[in-house]
Amino acid sequence: MSNATVTRATGTGATIRPEEAAHFAAHAADWWNPKGSSAMLHRLNPVRLTFIRDALDTHWGSDVAGLTPLTGKRVLDVGCGAGLLCEPLARLGAEVTGVDAANESIEVARAHAAGMGLDVTYHAGELAGLDAAPFDLVTAMEVIEHVADKPAFVAALADRLAHGGLMVLSTPNRTGASKLLLVEAAERLGQVPRGTHDWDDFVTPEELGELLADAGLVMGTPRGIGFSPVKGLHLSDDRKLNYIVTATRR
Repeated sequence: MSNATVTRATGTGATIRPEEAAHFAAHAADWWNPKGSSAMLHRLNPVRLTFIRDALDTHWGSDVAGLTPLTGKRVLDVGCGAGLLCEPLARLGAEVTGVDAANESIEVARAHAAGMGLDVTYHAGELAGLDAAPFDLVTAMEVIEHVADKPAFVAALADRLAHGGLMVLSTPNRTGASKLLLVEAAERLGQVPRGTHDWDDFVTPEELGELLADAGLVMGTPRGIGFSPVKGLHLSDDRKLNYIVTATRR
């Protein structure tokens, strides 16, 4: 359940693991297939978007009935994969930039956006290679659990966030339930490709709050992303499996 990995924005070291980038690059061609290796992401994306829409309406006081609340705003999606989140954010009116460590995923993203008639800027490689201008909205979905140097990664995200901007992150929680269902069951049942997750790299809400605080950010109240046979994936107060959260500058 990942949008691939990202590279470090500052210094000469990298936060990505080469084997992680290679893992997601191998599935790049199948990214937009809703029944393929990224099927879980296709089911997760509407839940993310519901949270993001509510968060940005609250943060900027936009019209909840408006179709393009991100008009005039610059958005950065880090670990964008083939653009599953970038494209709907562009439809909300944003000037969107996606960055991903896997060049193969970026090539698929560019081709798909062009086919949809969407103007999305994609960058393969390091955040440091991007235009230095800050972004109003920075997102990183299912990414931090794949990053080796988590403090450096969060600091790089914070460096790209404009004053008065909004950050949204989602990630699996490190619990017994997530180990059983997201790692063992999901991979054994073919819901996500084998080797996608390392449970030891999952980040708890408390740990993420500390990482954000060290980067000069304040974390909002996390919402859980739960699953039930009736509702499927949905926003929940239960954070045992996965959670999504906002962050803002102090």
